[in-house]
Amino acid sequence: MAEAHYVGVDVGTSSVRAGLVKRGGHMLAIHTVPITVGNPAANFYEQDSEEIWAAVCQAVKVVTSGLSDKSVVRGIGFDATCSLVVLDHDLRPVTISPNTGKDNFNIIMWMDHRAKDQAFYINSQQHKVLKYVGGKVSLEMQSPKLLWLKVHMEDTWKRAAHFLDLPDYLTLKASGSLSRSLCSVVCKWTYQCDGSTQGWDHSFFKSIGLEDLAQDNWKKIGQKVVAPGTSCGVLTAAAAEQMGLVRTTQVATSIIDAHAGGLGLVATQATTSDDFVGRLALICGTSTCHMCVSQDPIFCQGVWGPYLSAMVPGCWLNEAGQSASGSLVDHIIKTHPAANKCTTGKNVYQWLEELLAVMAKEEKLSDPTLLTRDFHLYPDFHGNRSPIADPTMKGMISGLTLDASDRNLALLYLAAIQALAYGTRQIIEQLTSNGHNITSLLMCGGLSKSPIFAQTHADALGMKVLIPQAQAPVLLGASILAAAASGDYPDVTSAALAMADTAPSCLPHQELTRYHDRKYQVFKKMQADQEAYCQLMLNE
Repeated sequence: MAEAHYVGVDVGTSSVRAGLVKRGGHMLAIHTVPITVGNPAANFYEQDSEEIWAAVCQAVKVVTSGLSDKSVVRGIGFDATCSLVVLDHDLRPVTISPNTGKDNFNIIMWMDHRAKDQAFYINSQQHKVLKYVGGKVSLEMQSPKLLWLKVHMEDTWKRAAHFLDLPDYLTLKASGSLSRSLCSVVCKWTYQCDGSTQGWDHSFFKSIGLEDLAQDNWKKIGQKVVAPGTSCGVLTAAAAEQMGLVRTTQVATSIIDAHAGGLGLVATQATTSDDFVGRLALICGTSTCHMCVSQDPIFCQGVWGPYLSAMVPGCWLNEAGQSASGSLVDHIIKTHPAANKCTTGKNVYQWLEELLAVMAKEEKLSDPTLLTRDFHLYPDFHGNRSPIADPTMKGMISGLTLDASDRNLALLYLAAIQALAYGTRQIIEQLTSNGHNITSLLMCGGLSKSPIFAQTHADALGMKVLIPQAQAPVLLGASILAAAASGDYPDVTSAALAMADTAPSCLPHQELTRYHDRKYQVFKKMQADQEAYCQLMLNE
């Protein structure tokens, strides 16, 4: 009998990736297809669900093109950003774009911040469900966005028959099932699942003016909720043809992209599910998500969760994050006058890190880390997700001069990376003060490929950092769901333990501890100062 294969599909902010994985977790091939962000404007980010689906089918078809027998693909699993998709009764797109009115723009992206006022209103109601989102609903979650649509786009609200998280839209297109993933609805829609009760809280939706979503037994937002990795059925005839797969391929219930990465990371070098606890997984993309699990529920102010079985079956998940990380670094580079000076053929990050090494040598410093002693950056350029949970926070820089050289850009780059590490340190302090015991970090994603990024986190946190060798834990997480749905493994945990990657360790440099301690104090002082500035300007 031919060896089983699985396909994992990851829909990120700007691209779709498909990975072909053999049983046991070996990644055979990856193919990437770009997708667009439509109508970017202040706080508005929109996408086209049909463009995304076409990219999914193209990526899957290419990544499996080398297989002579497509029946060896036993399952397919999806992850995606937690963006809001709107469809009508015939499952056709409905516009969410007030600027264009075009129906093809039917996705409010995860990073869209249009619903700030609605999030503030929802939080002012102080409903009990908010204790599962760190005390405050984020404007990146779905209830503020739904309320924004109801207030600002009445025609869309009337036409809409289905509101879905993007991961659930993908399983709908693949299998025809309107079931929802427990991961999506618990983490982003305030669906309640605490081990004793499970369902939508009618009193919450009534308190915020969305009680009409309860009509027809919650049909618009989900009547059937199942755990990630549960089979949704097999591919529809149309999906099988579009992807070039056989109809008998099982479709796994989906998961949010960061949570797929978290699943792929926490299982790294684990022998039992007990090893998952105490690890903090950093999924570094446009933003960074910080995921950790526990055996018992742990509530942390400013940290989302605890969510039961949202990532690892039977474990409680806490999720923190930084709203801008990869996008912050890219913004700093692209907007600097020296950005175009990298003409060496190297990528810009490698160029900057080599330049930092030269600068440190010229100044006779033992490590490039020390170059920022008079240069400090506060990283909340797109608000603070955790642990302050304040979308109005802004970025700050101390130490600017008239210098616009490539060396100034290198300092900015280094200061940004250090600031992100200090943000993670503050998140860990919040987690540990409430009962978590974090002993190691695991990383994946674009920023984790930077040696300075990984080493800075190890040094600033005084903690071992592991980076899986395959560098594709998000795709691996989606593939783990596919393997579980296929029936080749009894459950998601068994599949994760069997398919997990190995990872080398990045150990902290103890001689830099005091330097980072002082820099972290500056970080917190900048944060407090900004809050004080806001209060000063509010005073009449």
